[in-house]
Parts: sequence; structure tokens; C-alpha cells
Amino acid sequence: MIIMSNISLFDETKNILKENNLSLKRSLGQNYLIDDFKREKILNFAQLNKNDEVLEIGSGIGTLSLKIAEKVKKLIAIEQDTKIFNILSKRVNEIGFNNIELINKDALKVDFPKFNKTVSNLPYQISSPITFKLLKYDFYLAILTYQKEFAMRMIGKVNTKNYSRLTAMLHFKVNIEFLDDLSPNSFFPQPKIQSSVIKLNPLFHEEFKRYEKEYSQISKAIFQHKNKKVMNSLIDSRIILGHSNKKEVHRFLDEISSDNEVNNLLNQRVIKTTPNDILILSKQLKSFLK
Repeated sequence: MIIMSNISLFDETKNILKENNLSLKRSLGQNYLIDDFKREKILNFAQLNKNDEVLEIGSGIGTLSLKIAEKVKKLIAIEQDTKIFNILSKRVNEIGFNNIELINKDALKVDFPKFNKTVSNLPYQISSPITFKLLKYDFYLAILTYQKEFAMRMIGKVNTKNYSRLTAMLHFKVNIEFLDDLSPNSFFPQPKIQSSVIKLNPLFHEEFKRYEKEYSQISKAIFQHKNKKVMNSLIDSRIILGHSNKKEVHRFLDEISSDNEVNNLLNQRVIKTTPNDILILSKQLKSFLK
């Protein structure tokens, strides 16, 4: 079914909000895409086809949802706000789509049905937890809109200001590609921040999976002190490692420093420590972590 409209996305959005006496809340990330050109770009990035089962998180009034549903086998649309969900349900019923499953729940608390792609303008306040939740599922492709600052930390390069724990934790889980920027003018109401469209393709790294728990602990510990040496960061964040005795941690790190490679890693600054370096440390500290 093709949706025909002679008005702009901006006017369509304003009309729907006015008809339903709906005021959007910036504090809840309710900023709707109103740029027709950018919407089309996002849909094209996803390379949608009639075999796709697509998950959309934060569907809102259906800005992406209805266009996605035209192109795919099935759309699972999740919207937590009941009033907005009811507007979306009404639009879906009026148009007569029968390939949309609507879910009125918190995306962080619901199990996702089977999907092979996800396309979403994510609620920015849940960017991190929803991304890591998505990566627990088996899917092929994600086209997601994030706050630009968050997106830049996702793809941060080692030894730059954007390199972070987030960068390290995603490195072995997913291939990340920057696709496009969205200005505040692309949304209504206008947010105070820039946005970016990101492409994700999940990865499977066998060695990382074996040491993921240790890798996560070490990343959390060292990135609290990005400009310190790794050894000092581990000592200062020893509680995260499961130890309270500073001398005990220092003694163990001295012991494993007999290996030249490990010694070099412990004495370099965190911001220069690559994900591969962290994986090496994960193996070395596995028996020590609690």
C-alpha cells in the first residue's frame, strides 16, 4: 500500500499534533523528524525489501513507521507513550496496514520479536542501554539516529577526545559506519543538539566473547581515568575489579609486568590503549578479577 500525500512532512506532523491536541515534550526526546529529504535518505540507507522484518523503537506518530511498512514484510513498532501510541494505532487502522505489530511498552523492558533489520530515530536518553540490548539479538542491519555527541563516541579513534569506554565496548560487537548528520532544523520541536545517522552491522568475535566479562570490568575501570597510565587507573578503580586492598592489586600488576608486552600496556596512558590491548589485559587479569 502506498501512502499519497501532497503536503510536506512538516505540515503533516503539525496537523496530526493539532488534531489530537498533542504537545510534545523535549524532556522525553519527543522531537519528530520533519525533513522529507532526510527521511527518504534514512529509508534508502536501510535497503528495505519485502523479505524484511523491521523493528522500530520510539515510533512516535509514525513518521518512519508508515513508510517502512510500505516496503517490508513486517514492521514491529514500539512506542511507550500511550497517547502517542493511540495516535499511531489510529493512523495504521485508517490506512489499513495489516503488516504492522504495534507494542505499547517500554523498549528496555520488553522482549523483541524476531527481526532482521532495525530502523529508528531513537529516544536519545536511552541510547546506550537500547544499543547494547539490540546487540543481544540476531539481526543483519541497523540504521539508527543518535545524538551526534554520542555517535562520535561510538566511532571514536584511539588517542582522541571521543575515544571512550563506549568505543571500546562496541569495538568487538559491531561494525559502525557514520552515514549522515541531521541538523536541529530537521526536527519539530527543534532540539538543542545535532543528530547523526549511524549504520550498525553486528560482529561475532570468538575470543572477545570468552573474555567479555573481564573486558567489561577492565574497560569500566580504566576509562574512569583516561589520562592516567593503565596501571594507575586499575589501582585507583580497584573496587570495580573486585578488590579493596591497594597493595594487593599493585603486587599482582607488578607480577604480570614481567611480561614485556604486558608491562608496556600497563605503562601507557588509557587514551592510547586500543581495544586489542584491553583484550590482552583481560586474559592476563582473568584469574584476579572478582
